[in-house]
Amino acid sequence: MTVTYRVGVDIGGTFTDIVLLGSDGAIHTKKISSSVGNYAQAIVDGLTAIFCETGLDGGAIEEIRHGTTVASNAILEHKGARVGLITTKGFRDVLEIRTLRMPKLYDLTWTKPPPLVERYLRKVVDERIDHAGNVDRALDSTDAERTVDALLAEKVEAIAICLLNSFANPVHEAMLRDIVKAKAPHLPLSVSFEVLPEIKEYERTSTTVINAYVMPIVTTYLRALRQGLDGAGIPARLLLMQSNGGLTTDGAAAERPMNIIESGPAGGVVGAQALARAKSLEKIITFDMGGTTAKASMVEAGEIARAQEYAVGAGIMMGSRLMTGAGYTLKVPAIDLAEVGAGGGSHIWIDPGGALQAGPESAGASPGPVCYDKGGEVPTITDANVLLGYINPGHLVGGALKLNADKARVAFADKIAKPLGMPVERAAYGAHLIAASNMIRAIKAVSTERGRDPREFALFAFGGNGPLFAAGMAAALGIGRVVVPPSAGLFSSFGLLYADVEHHYARTFRRLLRQANLGEIGTAWEAMARQANEQLAIEGFTGAGARLKRSAALHYKGQSYELTVPVPDGAIDAGMVAHLEEAFGQEHEQTYGHRAGADEPVELVAIQLVGSGLRASELNGSGVVPQRITSSRVEPAAQASRRAYFGDTLGWMETPVLPRAALASGRMGPLIVEEYDTTCVVPPGASAEHDGAGNIVITLGAA
Repeated sequence: MTVTYRVGVDIGGTFTDIVLLGSDGAIHTKKISSSVGNYAQAIVDGLTAIFCETGLDGGAIEEIRHGTTVASNAILEHKGARVGLITTKGFRDVLEIRTLRMPKLYDLTWTKPPPLVERYLRKVVDERIDHAGNVDRALDSTDAERTVDALLAEKVEAIAICLLNSFANPVHEAMLRDIVKAKAPHLPLSVSFEVLPEIKEYERTSTTVINAYVMPIVTTYLRALRQGLDGAGIPARLLLMQSNGGLTTDGAAAERPMNIIESGPAGGVVGAQALARAKSLEKIITFDMGGTTAKASMVEAGEIARAQEYAVGAGIMMGSRLMTGAGYTLKVPAIDLAEVGAGGGSHIWIDPGGALQAGPESAGASPGPVCYDKGGEVPTITDANVLLGYINPGHLVGGALKLNADKARVAFADKIAKPLGMPVERAAYGAHLIAASNMIRAIKAVSTERGRDPREFALFAFGGNGPLFAAGMAAALGIGRVVVPPSAGLFSSFGLLYADVEHHYARTFRRLLRQANLGEIGTAWEAMARQANEQLAIEGFTGAGARLKRSAALHYKGQSYELTVPVPDGAIDAGMVAHLEEAFGQEHEQTYGHRAGADEPVELVAIQLVGSGLRASELNGSGVVPQRITSSRVEPAAQASRRAYFGDTLGWMETPVLPRAALASGRMGPLIVEEYDTTCVVPPGASAEHDGAGNIVITLGAA
């Protein structure tokens, strides 16, 4: 039987991770430095290196699944397209007025980020459609053409169109769209009724503009990647991870790049969800720590927590629903996660008050930590962990990246330990604990701030640095179990292999549930279902291979924000209304600690639908990824033990260094498990064992 391979590729700020998974269960991995100037180049180079190591060729690759930060970087660096915006007269400044929310309530010096469209590129047309979709003032075609001509004269690189209440009636937006296509058929165009036919003017405008802003960047990147793959003899289909955790084709991603803004962090959460289901873990908190950031999310009852909107370009996301407004709002579904600037490359520094700090600035891939010996001069978290004995200087990335521990010690002593008046190991351990405390804030943001008790969850740790910190953080939070999956350091790439093709649809449908025309709601859901099935059929998913899931955004009458609950299959009738009101009440109580009485009216805000494409292997029960993975990589021989520092009380301890397979019978800590892509630290008082499915399970003694 011919063995075919699927590829998962995740590009981070420091490393590009590549995983090849064969239909026979064999796995090949590669971790290389990210090519910051041209991210696509690292993918081609990494795959070429794997082909040289294994003897495979591009014809064996069936599919490439990719998580990318290209779109989010364009926004962070303000390097997107020169966008022109057409909106309704009187609404020219919606992008600047925003929602008047501030991320820092008592900081009078805080200023809003500059709008992505400068004011002179924001043009208006004299039209008006009311909230019910009735035309109050028709759009004059001459006025529309004059407005389009004005933007084209400014040589804009993309156009966004967002008119008042177009979600209720898109006739005027459609007229403008047709004029733009006739005058500039190749100009990237983003139209709100096609992009986001939902209520809330700023959110809809911002999302439509962001889609236009990154469209040329993403299109250019995907074209370069496709050309690079074809040039390397790899004709495989390319799928992109979306912010919501589903996959989409490269063509769809180029048309709706707003859906891949937070593509990077999604793969690991999806993989954690799949393995949690396999291990029957009802509640897990995912913890992904790489070279630049650490991210946390939550999976309950096998379902990923998703947010219906988020901000991009706001710096570090702490997950608070109240502290918003720092970035640019995207009203698209995304995995609900919190992110902090704490990764292996995060700088360790002393603030003006003499306090030790970790991050958020990072050394990145270049020059990297001091121990990389590539010109870095500021000590980092990785340098601290090398000095503490947690990381083997000769083993990182399977020994391919040698670390200069002496140089790290000199830098740490000069810049941190001496100014603080303490030994190097105490300063390094302090930096380790501060980094851990920063990341604990992210875990609390997705658990206690969501009304969940982290002690009821298992901590699912991955990323190059996640397994090194996880046990200590779990102990501080009262979490009793830590799970470290196979290929943990490349798990975001590995998780891509578990994802399904997904398309998300939503429509504003504001009605009080008890007074709504239920037939009208059911008809609207049916229309979205037809749209989803048509799109999935184009991509080859029909019949049982096309799965549809409904949900609804609800709130109590008078509330400004809504919660989303699943909607089971079946007719939209009085029984369904009662079910939705009860489901919303339960979610409200779990999130906020209370619910209203039975007489409080519940209002439907939007109806939503997800169309998923299932592969044949998923339908016949064999799963996308084999239950047992066999790595082709031969790990270098690790040392039997080395000294590691576990704080003032325990000090330096001779610590066994083991491969993952040596935990079959279970061992008590302290232990260090070394692998090609990560290092796992099991502290004193904890135990670790191999669960037979490839995972390391750490049990905390204090739990």
